[in-house]
Amino acid sequence: MDEYMLLKDYIGRIRPLDQEVMEKSWEYWDSLCKPLRGMGKLEEMVVQLAGIYGTVHPGELKPVVVIMGADNGVVAEGVSQTGSEVTAQVLENMGERISSVCIMARTQGIEVIPVNIGMLVDGKHPRIWNRPVRYGTGNIAKGPAMTREEAVRAIVTGIQVVEELYKQGFRMVITGEMGIGNTTPSSAMASVLLSREVELMTGRGAGLSSEGLSRKIQVIKRAIEVNQPDKEDVLDVLSKIGSLDIAGMIGCYIGAAICRIPALIDGFISSVAAYCGAVLAPECKAYMVPTHCSAEPAGRLMLEALGMEAPIQAGMHLGEGTGAVTAYGLYQYAFALYDGLPGWNDGKVEAYEHLK
Repeated sequence: MDEYMLLKDYIGRIRPLDQEVMEKSWEYWDSLCKPLRGMGKLEEMVVQLAGIYGTVHPGELKPVVVIMGADNGVVAEGVSQTGSEVTAQVLENMGERISSVCIMARTQGIEVIPVNIGMLVDGKHPRIWNRPVRYGTGNIAKGPAMTREEAVRAIVTGIQVVEELYKQGFRMVITGEMGIGNTTPSSAMASVLLSREVELMTGRGAGLSSEGLSRKIQVIKRAIEVNQPDKEDVLDVLSKIGSLDIAGMIGCYIGAAICRIPALIDGFISSVAAYCGAVLAPECKAYMVPTHCSAEPAGRLMLEALGMEAPIQAGMHLGEGTGAVTAYGLYQYAFALYDGLPGWNDGKVEAYEHLK
């Protein structure tokens, strides 16, 4: 089976959430001794998980952070503060568990899996999963990032990574990425997919000067002009002006839906991947969870395009899944209430009613 057919077969396996279980979860929330719907999005998050797992009481969540690491040829255009060698070094740091997301994840007992899906070199640390589709993308200012076949292969690779982790016992995917220069293809894709001005969709990434930002905007405009991506064809946009880490994360969202587990969206780059996943496989959107709104200019716009609102507005834009790991703490609070609060009788309080 070629990879196009394999991807189509994978997408066909996705099933809707269990609406009956979700209704029962809402009823359970309403039976607890507290103001009705008083915990807002925390209640919604639990109900969504009930529908995903198919049980009113999901139990232990068993999350894992999946970092898709890849290099971008467009770095040659001076769109980032550092060189491409930093991508591999940060993945090595993740292998050593000393990167930002690793330190944050450790506080909650969450494992981090760094995946090399397209760095310029293979990862050396034994904890890095080397699954390169190709060694870095092409320079999008001069031509396509990759072939259409490579884009599909990268998506399938992301799906298969999630399947492997599911077999290992993990039951929640927290998405993240690492790739110097990756906000450039992300902004390019966002601009095309949402038909918005490049200036509106482009930010300073990991710390560009005003001059650097202006150069980045011009590079993106040139990339769109050179490649002429078709906004109606996600694979065309991805292969021409995208990145391998985005492609891998698209696969993570689809893979999570196939395995019937939730996938937490991190920041701007993750949300671009989520949007693409929702277009390619609409059923997988129900398995996605917004976590925080990136400080990158297009972060809010991408979430709005998905019809989502993030519970955390903290001005974060580090990447690596750090915002999504932060939001995982909300699940811990939500389930502490969901599993720990007494009912109205035990709490000796007259039950509240939904008023019209």
